Amino acid sequence: MKDKAVAVVMILLFISAMGTKGKALPRSAMELRCQCIGTHSKFIHPKFIHNVNLIPSGPHCKNVEVIATLTDGREVCLEPTAPWVKLVIKAILDK
Repeated sequence: MKDKAVAVVMILLFISAMGTKGKALPRSAMELRCQCIGTHSKFIHPKFIHNVNLIPSGPHCKNVEVIATLTDGREVCLEPTAPWVKLVIKAILDK
């Protein structure tokens, strides 16, 4: 009797493992494109910046992306090579 129960459990585990192979992640779990179409390089005073997200380059996008959320809720893509943006990134990484 025990042997049959163990065999049934093993078969169920094997079937469930086979069923998960090759499934794609939901689109919300991975974004496969760049978030920034264009970038903003003019200085934005830090008091107007609520949050900054730094997204490194990778398979989803060849560019490093810096996305600032402003205090009014807008999101702005910043030019990562602008001197003032480099200072912001350095300050974030130093924290």
